[in-house]
Amino acid sequence: MAENGKVLPIDITSELRHSFIDYAMSVIVSRAIPDVRDGLKPVHRRIIYAMLELGMTPDKPYKKSARIVGDVLAKYHPHGDTAVYDALVRLAQDFSTRYLLVDGHGNFGSVDGDAAAAMRYTESRMTSLALEMVRDINKETVDFQPNYDGSEKEPTVLPSRFPNLLVNGSSGIAVGMATNMPPHNLTEIIDGVVMLIDRPDATIDDLMTVIKGPDFPTYGVILGRDGIRKAYHTGHGSLTIRAVHMIEEASNGKVRIVITELPYQVNKARLIEKIAELAREKKIDGITDLRDESDRKGMRIVIELRRDVRPQVILNNLYKHTPLQTTFGVNALALVNGQPRVLSLRELLFYYLEHQKEVIVRRTRYDLRKAEARAHILEGLRIALDHLDEVIQLIRSSATVDLARTGLITTFSLSEEQAQAILDMRLQRLTGLEREKIENEYRELQRLIAEYRAILADEAKVLAVVRKEILDLRNKFGDARRTRIVAAEGEEFDEGDLIQEQDVVITITHAGYIKRAPSSTYRSQRRGGRGVTAMGTKDEDFVEHMFITSSHNNLLIFTNRAKVYRLMAYEVPELGRTAKGVPIINLLNIEQGEKISAVIPVSKEDLLSDDFYLFTATRDGIIKKTSLSAFSNIRKVGLIALSIREDDELIGVRLTDGKREIIMGTKYGMSIRFPESDVRPMGRTAAGVKGITLEKDDEIVGMDVVQPNTTVLVVSTKGYGKRTSIDDYRTQTRGGKGIKTLNVTEKNGNIVALKVVHAHEDLMIITNTGVAIRLPIDEISVRSRNTQGIRLINLSDDSEVSSVARVASSVADGTDDSEETKE
Repeated sequence: MAENGKVLPIDITSELRHSFIDYAMSVIVSRAIPDVRDGLKPVHRRIIYAMLELGMTPDKPYKKSARIVGDVLAKYHPHGDTAVYDALVRLAQDFSTRYLLVDGHGNFGSVDGDAAAAMRYTESRMTSLALEMVRDINKETVDFQPNYDGSEKEPTVLPSRFPNLLVNGSSGIAVGMATNMPPHNLTEIIDGVVMLIDRPDATIDDLMTVIKGPDFPTYGVILGRDGIRKAYHTGHGSLTIRAVHMIEEASNGKVRIVITELPYQVNKARLIEKIAELAREKKIDGITDLRDESDRKGMRIVIELRRDVRPQVILNNLYKHTPLQTTFGVNALALVNGQPRVLSLRELLFYYLEHQKEVIVRRTRYDLRKAEARAHILEGLRIALDHLDEVIQLIRSSATVDLARTGLITTFSLSEEQAQAILDMRLQRLTGLEREKIENEYRELQRLIAEYRAILADEAKVLAVVRKEILDLRNKFGDARRTRIVAAEGEEFDEGDLIQEQDVVITITHAGYIKRAPSSTYRSQRRGGRGVTAMGTKDEDFVEHMFITSSHNNLLIFTNRAKVYRLMAYEVPELGRTAKGVPIINLLNIEQGEKISAVIPVSKEDLLSDDFYLFTATRDGIIKKTSLSAFSNIRKVGLIALSIREDDELIGVRLTDGKREIIMGTKYGMSIRFPESDVRPMGRTAAGVKGITLEKDDEIVGMDVVQPNTTVLVVSTKGYGKRTSIDDYRTQTRGGKGIKTLNVTEKNGNIVALKVVHAHEDLMIITNTGVAIRLPIDEISVRSRNTQGIRLINLSDDSEVSSVARVASSVADGTDDSEETKE
């Protein structure tokens, strides 16, 4: 180092330390770390401000992206056109940015990792939300600083009328530190700001009641809340994000996994390459085909599987070895007063709110100053109009404008600005109407001045303005969450806390498709109305179960292998009224060969109560009554509902209060009716007791609960059937041989179904060749027990009835069909 021609010795360690710190701080403050107030790095801030200056607003035509890049480079950001264009592109990608700030026209890249077209080909303009970032910037709400060469002025921060750092997130690598903020839902974040305004002492846990967690633009699922809670409390945390899948059954009987949503920032093309590589190297065995069927309607990656593999096993391996499951490391680092700090959720909202208070105060001061200046001018005009003749005479007698101005100031005690305004006044302002306008404007200005002064004198009023304006913005731009949050394995977490409780309609088709819809979807109709189409189904499918339940209720789903699975009503996908639904195997970890036998909706309170029972029956006539509370803790892999022999299966489940009567029917035409009290309550894994004594090769085809004013319906394999009054079946003791319910002959065949039915319901009869007919139950005649019945369906020689089901009554008809058993 030279000074006055001399070389001075400098310690290299000290020089490196100071030089590196200067470089590091320059990168941190001027390049890589966002400001806590507007959530923007300098390059993003400069892009948005330059677009505003160029008039690239949403109501104007698109302009070439090269124009904005050139303007940003020339005026504010001399760091290379690639860096500026890449930043602009990211603001326009709906898979990168949760709420777009740039409206892009042209090729801006894809989730497959395709790069955007060159800037000379694409066009851009601001989005409506981007205007909220710069709203009131011309009212001295933020400070400006000289640009890099002192030829222009640029804002040090944007007004940012919404919490952009939390809403859109940010990522950047500086020197010795980095930031990685996930995006959030605009509605939730604004609700958090409002809570902090209303309750300044609100804790992070309080804020988490409205801010559920990050909300990514690519949807996906976050596993567990522990990582979210840690990130919100400490500023550091790790989130596990998983893709969303469906399991479909192909027409050839094979099963396929369909991926419909990916974790945030996952490259779809590279993901497919990775899956293909694992399948090719047999690291994941069982994948027979892999293809990308994504289109403009949505994402769809299809993974075809061999018949002998379980989809859940393949999925678990994909989660382990591919980016179908990723980790997002939260690092809430932002600049606070120019210093990098790791912030908690409450601190992020607090500093944003402080910024908004300053914006409102500065804007109000600006508006007050402008209003007072205008009122001052109007006061001069009012004086001139009150002394109009004298003013005109003074002006006419003045030799020059300066003399006239001086004369007005002296004669009427006016300021120079007021005198000039009088001289500039047009003659039309002298009319009566114009005078009235001046008076009205002056009165309105006085009201505004009083309002502005009241705001500036009271911080509570400042916060009230912030609250109102940010709620208006939420109502305009808010939307629903995209990313679901579910419990991680072993985590105590009630997902219902995130779901609004409401009445919903659950529909399940005969082929096993399930969906949820708000009960309001099915408008109330008088009986006899046409009803509302509940679901668009395949020609051979139909809605078999339909019931209204709370979105927070449990659905206990029993299979023929005597296992029970639990599904919360809100976990059933909410779909449109005419949508078919999703296969129920997408939601349950059902084993190969298992079929749904019954669905029982119960509330959380009833599930813990000892006042209700589940009554089960198997094909071999074994029955059991178990307290409903025994099923309160069902794991994801299911639970044994009762112990059955290998060659037996569960055919029916009913929810009872322990005081009902049960009726059962057999294949060879026998039936038995007995009080439920004949069966003592047993443990969940107990085998049960005999319900009816069966002849050799006979089996149970139906079990139901006796109800008043009903009939017992039986249908045989050769298409015959009848209804019989429930009173024709006398009460017997459990375990006997029973009495005849149908005279089984070679003509009508064995019984295939027995049900307790109401006259207003419909019946669906399905044959082994796939033919199905629907007929009203009241059209089936009522006959005595020991008769053959009447023909219900004409069958060909090679076909017979294979199953019978009640068609779920339309909610629109005002009925609530909670039939649970599928024959």
